[in-house]
Amino acid sequence: QVQLVESGGGMVQAGDSLRLSCAASGRTFSNYAMGWFRQAPGKEREFVACISAIGSLTGQADSVKGRFTISRDNAKNTVYLQMNSLKPEDTAVYYCAAAGGGMCYTSPNEYNYWGQGTQVTVSS
Repeated sequence: QVQLVESGGGMVQAGDSLRLSCAASGRTFSNYAMGWFRQAPGKEREFVACISAIGSLTGQADSVKGRFTISRDNAKNTVYLQMNSLKPEDTAVYYCAAAGGGMCYTSPNEYNYWGQGTQVTVSS
């Protein structure tokens, strides 16, 4: 089975930065796109960012554009989410996901495998 393990979450204050990591195993990492999603209590899971299989294409939600950056290191089987200028509205559980293909997908329906999530809490 494909396994995804997130790390790097925590509690910070508004304006601070965090870098989330997602380590993958169980399949050829360079063959599939990766995405980050988040879900706040009582709200729908939403798209945050995606990156294509070889990293040539990326996408970001409007709410995080200019603040969050997605990247990947295929040699280390790891995808990252650098989060700067964090706001209380960014508080959520953040999930790493692996897609079935190599495109940069924004829909959660295109992702077959999910990590357990890591909590990010931003206080004012």
